[in-house]
Amino acid sequence: MARTSQRPRIQLTDEQKSELEKTSRSRTAPAREKERASIILRQAAGESISAIKNALHVSKPTIYKCIDKALATGPERGLKDLPHSPKQPVITEEAKVWVVDLACTKPKDHGYAAELWSQSQLAMHTRKHAPDAGHGCLGQASKATINRILKAQPLQPHKVKYYLERRDPEFERKMQDILVVYQEVNFQNDTGTSCPMAPNVVTVSVDEKPGVQAIKNIAKDLPPVAGEYPANARDYEYKRLGTVSILAALDLNTGHVTAQVHDRHRSREFISLLKELDAYYASDCIIRVVLDNHSAHISKETMAFLATKPNRFVYVHTPKHGSWLNLVETLFGKMARTFLRHVRVESKAELKERILRGVAEINAAPVVHRWNKFDIAA
Repeated sequence: MARTSQRPRIQLTDEQKSELEKTSRSRTAPAREKERASIILRQAAGESISAIKNALHVSKPTIYKCIDKALATGPERGLKDLPHSPKQPVITEEAKVWVVDLACTKPKDHGYAAELWSQSQLAMHTRKHAPDAGHGCLGQASKATINRILKAQPLQPHKVKYYLERRDPEFERKMQDILVVYQEVNFQNDTGTSCPMAPNVVTVSVDEKPGVQAIKNIAKDLPPVAGEYPANARDYEYKRLGTVSILAALDLNTGHVTAQVHDRHRSREFISLLKELDAYYASDCIIRVVLDNHSAHISKETMAFLATKPNRFVYVHTPKHGSWLNLVETLFGKMARTFLRHVRVESKAELKERILRGVAEINAAPVVHRWNKFDIAA
């Protein structure tokens, strides 16, 4: 079509107009398509080329080209780029495989200090060594080129995703033992009766939360002021006063928490918790303890104490690296989200008192923690 200042007005159906308006307002559509949609809508509404140019800040040739394409192929096709002549890819598949193989190694294997590749460093290494490997097409490879090659796989050699290797050969069996215990507890809680498989048994989940920091403010906290300061203000500087460990036993039948706070977590502290459990529960019941393999739980001192209480305590061990199977972890998560969050104290003694006060608040309105997912793949 000859380029003149006059063009017939583009005719739009209500549906086409709605789609073009949606595209012009989109936050995800390509910028060029949003621009073309606005041009077509304005021209169809009767605006002049000069008005469109001033409103959208685009050149007249760009406007003419968009309108001509919409008149020739329709408004929908007018938004898209015309197909280009296919070109032979500059970077060969063999060269891409070379880059992918390189990305699957570590920089330190090639004499660099870094542990993980950045795309910039990967591009630099590629430009330097790819031609000698027979891939001259990568001699000018940029960071964007490397990004496209890796994105097609996809590969993210600059990131780390952590996993936990199962080092316990009996992981599956121990996990099933724990899940059976939780099923029995759920049966007791749902029916309000003792489980036939575990009569006269109470089940507690035991673990420790070490390294709870006692942190003291250097300056006073400033409270919120309505209309001026919506949040508490706190000085960035602080003083560390040391750490404490929380030893807790969560009753899976009632939600009651038995907790102690100590400077250390040794056998004597763990035995102190067992003594408190022994005093709390009726003497004619068995206390089934779900716990991990911490040295304090199975030390000579602990075993000697348990020998003085025959048939009183029964251990059910979680697998090694399977602490996520211990329901008391959900209790520690609750503590971290509530009374331990942003806590500031004047001394370790105050921190201990605040923790025990928080436990008392939990026991004032206990919540039964349940395990509901029993179809775990080993």
